[in-house]
Order: sequence, then structure tokens, then C-alpha cells
Amino acid sequence: MPLLSSKALSGLAISLLALAGIQPVVADDKHEHHDHDHSRGHSHDHSSDIYSGHFSDDQVADRPLSDWEGDWQSVYPYLEDGTLDEVFAHKAEHGDKTAEEHKEYYDTGYQTAVDRIVIEGNNVTFYEDGEESTGEYQYDGYEILTYDAGNRGVRFIFELEGESAENLPQYIQFSDHDIYPTDAHHFHLYWGDDREALLEEVSHWPTYYPSDLDGNEIAEEMTAH
Repeated sequence: MPLLSSKALSGLAISLLALAGIQPVVADDKHEHHDHDHSRGHSHDHSSDIYSGHFSDDQVADRPLSDWEGDWQSVYPYLEDGTLDEVFAHKAEHGDKTAEEHKEYYDTGYQTAVDRIVIEGNNVTFYEDGEESTGEYQYDGYEILTYDAGNRGVRFIFELEGESAENLPQYIQFSDHDIYPTDAHHFHLYWGDDREALLEEVSHWPTYYPSDLDGNEIAEEMTAH
């Protein structure tokens, strides 16, 4: 698995990070992707302000890896084959970007060679080019990020246990718009070996939906909210 075996900071086919060593937990982007594609069955008993990135520190709580348990597929192939074009057209009707501009933005965000992730217990399995690598991950806390636009987000972080899995990232960071324990219905995932540098990544956010959904169902969910 060349993407994971590089032990680089990136979980993408292209380099995600050139920011190693940057310490402040403040991003340089408005984190626009945190305003999109709410998923099926997502709980609506929490404030829409939280979903849009406006919350207080005392609302944030630790989350177990079981919140993301399941079999997940990357949405990037559906962008590549045109299935998500209707989503970008829909966005263009409600904003100041064209459909093509939206597609270009999400092409950068969604891009990844890891087309499937399976999470069971403490084990996370990455699938790339027909190969798989599994590692055990333990909770390593959360970080609250503040973006230039004034909204905020939370990364829930897990660290690889053991020293034998050389082809796996040392850290994985989940972002799914929720800030306290609840079952995820889609998520953005950041991975690499430098915990602090990953917190600065806001341009690339591989996104995963349940593997039992087809591309059209995912597109419908993205345009329904």
C-alpha cells in the first residue's frame, strides 16, 4: 500500500501537508466543507448552530471509536464518474460559485486512494488498490479548531498502538460535524504521523459514507439538506 507505507503526513494520493512544525490550532480556511452534505438519519436534536460550527467549549465531550464503527466507502469515485455532478449543480443554484467551481473544490477535498475503511472495535482497516492494512487505535483526545471565518470544528483523535504496523498512519482524526458521542453517518478523515501538523490541514478531507449506499443515494442525501 504505497499511500500508507510512506509514513508521510498524508493520507491522499497527493501531498496533504507542507506544514509540519506549525503549532497553533487555528486554521487558515473557513472550513467550507463543514457546511455540506448532512447524512441520512442524522440526529437533529442538537442545535443547527453546532452543525455550522458555533458552540461553546463545555458542549464538547470525548467520543469512543465505536461512534464511527462500520464499513465505509470513499465518495471520491462518485465525483470522478460524474455521479455527484447533480450535487454541484444544486450548490451552484444556492451560492456564488459555478457547478464546475464546486466540483474543483470538492475534487481537492475528497481526493484519496483509500477507497474503503472498516472500523470494528479498536481496529481500523484501510483498503487501497485491493490491499488492506489493519491497526489498533486508541483515543488520544480532541482538539477544537477555530477558523478565520469565526466558526469552529472538533477533531477527535486516535493514535496507533504498537510498533509493527509500519504501513499505517500514527494518527487518525475524525471530523463529522458532531461534538459529543453519537453514531456517525458520514465523516471526514485526516491521517498522518504528525499530530499537530494534521490539525492545520483544511484543504483535503477524504469523506466516507456507509458502504451499503450507492452513488445515487449518496448524491440524494447531499442535496437533501
